[in-house]
Amino acid sequence: MALPTVNMRQLLEAGVHFGHHTRRWNPRMRPFIFGVRNNVHIIDLQQTVPMMNTALKTLRDIVAKGGRVLFVGTKRQAQARVAESAKRCGQYYVNHRWLGGMMTNWQTISKSIARLRELDALLAKEDTGLTKKETLMMKRERDKLDLALGGIKDMGGKPDALFVIDVTKEDIAIQEAGTLGIPVFAILDTNANPEGVTFPVPGNDDAMRAIELYCDLFSEAVLDGLQAEVSAVQKDPGEAVDLKVELPAENKAEGEAKTKAPANKEASKEEPKAEEPKKENEEEPEKKAASAG
Repeated sequence: MALPTVNMRQLLEAGVHFGHHTRRWNPRMRPFIFGVRNNVHIIDLQQTVPMMNTALKTLRDIVAKGGRVLFVGTKRQAQARVAESAKRCGQYYVNHRWLGGMMTNWQTISKSIARLRELDALLAKEDTGLTKKETLMMKRERDKLDLALGGIKDMGGKPDALFVIDVTKEDIAIQEAGTLGIPVFAILDTNANPEGVTFPVPGNDDAMRAIELYCDLFSEAVLDGLQAEVSAVQKDPGEAVDLKVELPAENKAEGEAKTKAPANKEASKEEPKAEEPKKENEEEPEKKAASAG
């Protein structure tokens, strides 16, 4: 999979250039505003295109080095798409409500995740030994925890990058990322405050088509990063120890030398050959996505 890029036509078709009403703007977004049409600010897509492509490449490089990405989008029109895109590329998401301390107080969040796992295991049993009322109460507790933490229960710690749809709504998440030094990739509408966003991308953060485009592009960038990581592992000589072969590398070299010796052609046919390394790494992208998800 190649690194995705975006062009002006894609952005125009998705309505990325439409900002908010002029009364709802944030003056800090002035540099990214092209003009006004029918009392609505128009975003300068000539800036959006290169900023988006830079963000995609940077995120891809983070993932290629083993980084984990947290997709954040709790507004109604973004919830389903954010979860779908994160799952598609084997990453993590928060799409219901950002709990204070979700990254800065990970120890407490971990306890809630442990409780969620405990409830999942208990309710998975056919005979729980609980009354119907107790079972119902546990299901309600499990559902509540899963809604808030289901997208990060396998994350295992703080992420290496945040992808945010609406910085105004997700301001707490951005503050926590700043505290921990986590880079933030975010869509900035004309009412947004760009402060705290490491890689801003000016654009409409309300239209469904625009949100779908953003999620598709960033999930594809993550997938390309995962592929690059696997390719690097396959090329790393240090990983050769994991390949199952009958002979060490030096014995294989000696065997090849003997087959080239003209004095003993018949003996060279008897020389044992190392088996072809089993292509274990070909399934690495899917395994990595499944383990992270």
